[in-house]
Amino acid sequence: MRDGETVAVLRAVHDEVCTDVPRSNTTRRTGVASGLLQAVREGRSSIEELRRAGRAALRTVPSMWP
Repeated sequence: MRDGETVAVLRAVHDEVCTDVPRSNTTRRTGVASGLLQAVREGRSSIEELRRAGRAALRTVPSMWP
């Protein structure tokens, strides 16, 4: 699962999904990362599947900001 190519794809998708999330908002960024890893564990590994999983995680993780 954690071969170099997979890690690169996960990082790229994470960066794309978190474009508007400040780096200081580690709660949301960590939530997105967890969602992406869960998707890979479930066998969803295409870039589009990962994007969907990342966006879904972003919607469900509470924001630090009101």
